[in-house]
Order: sequence, then C-alpha cells, then structure tokens
Amino acid sequence: MGDAGALVLFGITGDLAHKMLLPALYRLTADGVLDLPIIGVAKTDLDKDALIEQARTACGNVSDPGFDKLASNLRLVAGDYQDPGTFERLRDEVSGLGPLVHYLAVPPSLFAVVASGLASAGLNQDARLVVEKPFGHHLASARELNAELLKYFDEDHLRRVDHFLGKEPVEDLLVFRFSNTMIEPIWNRHFVRSVQITMAEDFDVADRGAFYDANGTVRDVVQNHLLQVLAFLAMDAPPSKDARAQIDEKWRVLRAVKQIDPDDVVRGQYEGYLDTHGVKPGSTTETYVALRAYVDNWRWAGVPFCIRSGKNLPTTDLEIVAELRKPPVTYFKGAEKASPAHNLIRFRLQPDAGVTFDLLAKEPGKDRTRPVPVSVDFTKVLGPLEAAYQRILADAVSGDPRRFVRYDLVEESWRIVAPILDLPDRPLPYAPGTWGPQAAEKIAPGGWHEISTTFE
Repeated sequence: MGDAGALVLFGITGDLAHKMLLPALYRLTADGVLDLPIIGVAKTDLDKDALIEQARTACGNVSDPGFDKLASNLRLVAGDYQDPGTFERLRDEVSGLGPLVHYLAVPPSLFAVVASGLASAGLNQDARLVVEKPFGHHLASARELNAELLKYFDEDHLRRVDHFLGKEPVEDLLVFRFSNTMIEPIWNRHFVRSVQITMAEDFDVADRGAFYDANGTVRDVVQNHLLQVLAFLAMDAPPSKDARAQIDEKWRVLRAVKQIDPDDVVRGQYEGYLDTHGVKPGSTTETYVALRAYVDNWRWAGVPFCIRSGKNLPTTDLEIVAELRKPPVTYFKGAEKASPAHNLIRFRLQPDAGVTFDLLAKEPGKDRTRPVPVSVDFTKVLGPLEAAYQRILADAVSGDPRRFVRYDLVEESWRIVAPILDLPDRPLPYAPGTWGPQAAEKIAPGGWHEISTTFE
C-alpha cells in the first residue's frame, strides 16, 4: 500500500482532533502537503456545515484559501461505533477513494470495536489503521489488544502513535549523533558518566483526575515518550537508511535495557492531588517519578540513564543532559572545582530547541578557568519547527513507519517498567512548584543538573 487516497478520522469531534489533528491537517493542506478527502466519523448531531465551523474554531478562526481547501475536503459520517450501519454508510462515502487510512482518535477501549466494524464492511482491505496511545495498560493487556487488532489488520498495516516521535527536536537527536563525527566517538561508557532526561510540567492534572489516577506518570509518559527518547540516545547507528533498520536498532537497545529495580525509583505525589475531582480517596498514583535505567550492552554498561518527570514542577521543559567524565588529570586552577557543572552536553527539546556545551575556558587576566556555555538556539538559526502531528499525519498518509512504534518496541517498553507499575507504597508528598520529593536527588549521581531556561 502506497500513499492513501483518503483519510478517515474517527473521533473528529473529540478533544484530540480539536486541539491537535484538525490544526495539523489545516497546516498540511495550506502548505500543499496534503490534498485528499477527509471523512470524519463520530457519534454527533452535527451536520457537515457545523463540522466545518467547528474545524474553523479549532484552527484559530482562520479564513484563507488553505482552510477553504480543507473545508472542501471534509465529509462527515455520523453514527455509533457499535452500529454496523455506521460502517455501511462509511463504505458508501469512501467508495472509489482508496487506499484508506483509518485514524482512531478515540479511547483505547474502542480500538478493537472500530477495527471489527471496519472489517465487517470490508474497509480493512488495502487500508492502514492508526491508533493513539496508550497501547495497553501493562504487558498482558498490550498483547491482548495487539492480538485483537491483528485479526483485522496485519502488522505492516498497523501504526501506533507516539507523538514524541513526530517532534523535530527528538528526531534531531539522531541527526546530531550520526551526522557529527565530533559526538559519536565519545558517545559511550568510556566518556559518558551519566545521562539525565527531564520532562517537567508546571501544571496539575486539572480536569483529567479520573484518567490520570488510573495511569500515573510511569504509564503516562515514561513507558512511551521517555523510553523512546532513551532509545534515540542509546541506539547504535542503523546499517542502512531503510526505515526498518532504524526501528530494528531501537528494538535492540530497548531489548538491552534492564527491568527497572523498584529500589532505583522514587515516586511522588503533589500536595492537593487527593482533592482533585475523579481521584480515588487515598490514591497511591504517582504524579512524579525519578528512576535509574541501565542499558546492559557494550556501549552503555554501567552508565545510569536517569529519568524524572512530574506534574506541578517549577517549569515546563524537556531536556537531556549528558555528563561527561572528568579529564584524568587536572592542569588548570578552577577545573577541579567546576565539575560537574562543566563537561556537559545539553539537548533542549522543548519549549524551544537547541544544544548547549558547558565547557571550561580561561578567565581573562586570571590564571584559572571558568565554566562557559556554548549554545545554539535551533529555532533562531533554522526557523520554526513543524508541529508533531503534522509529521505524524503526513506519515500516516504516505505509509512511512519510522515515526510510529512497532509492536515489539511496545512489548519491550512494558517489560522495562513492569516491576514499578502499581507499587503499593504511598508516593512521597511534594509541594507544588518544587522539583519533587527530596529523596529523588539520590537517583542521579551527584544530584540532578539544573534545567537551562535560555540559550543566551
């Protein structure tokens, strides 16, 4: 199956479509990247005109030729996903438009329901199925869901979304490693002392209490987003440009990651979480986690990959800090005191993107050194970045699999976090606006490095 002839968007009136998918489709259409029928499917009272106005609102109330083109491509099939008649009407609507891409922006509990309905109407032939995260709640449920979907779509025609793989700064980790010979020779256990991955959010769970309480930080961002980032950081170079070669290398490195030891984990819960609507009384769900993971292979053996993430932290940032080992001999005054504040490589992924080398330089007029940052702000140098969902949707239509998660990677990710899911002990409390429980400092050797907030 090559490029799709039409995109079928289940859940077109839902939150994900409103916030992410429709704006991305507008941008892709306005830029001339996509021009194809978009058939929305939803249980709704809206008609096509009302759907177009809802889409206009989602896209920022735009009125331009790009949106006019998107509006002309929009169609609507209203109906319940449990009703076979919905899929019969969809079959009539897409007649002659194939190949099809079915994008499921619906709760995971409906994935198999929709897949079955599509198959019953013959709409799984010459078609791809794209599903959002989460893919399962643990390893057993992921296997069960996968087995169910494989009844209707084979692995080559399944796409599992992790929108972090659509983020340009995340993909830039591969470019930075494998296109710059000054980095790759030192990117191993001989030169790297530790790697820190921080995903911080300065907001609480808000009105998502029931959803979040059933998942927690490990399921919400570690098992998927942050292990994918770890794979990009730790994988070996693919032997070819083929998409499968890149995905194979990600699988190999995740396969080498040891299961996380509960002793290498600190869980936290921000004060006030238990008062959130939808949160169960006495909930032991974590809103913060700090952990150490180890890649048991020749490149990385013994190097801790330290991951922390949480809600209600001081800032909203995604940053990676690789701490290099100290030089074996110190010749210059000040160098011995500067570590570990120097010899750092920082990859900043959001909200802005760039790289910083924290180096030592001679202080003018003095016989001593001083740490200095050498930074590049990618946005200022290279221009604005594409939104993640623009790339996800474009690849869903073209069929390129590299920005999706193959099932064997899903299995490895669930295996890695299995020992720390649903731990019975109470998470440690932390005050909103702080960096989590004090005990989390011990997770990173020498403590966590301060997050950079600017490239200047």
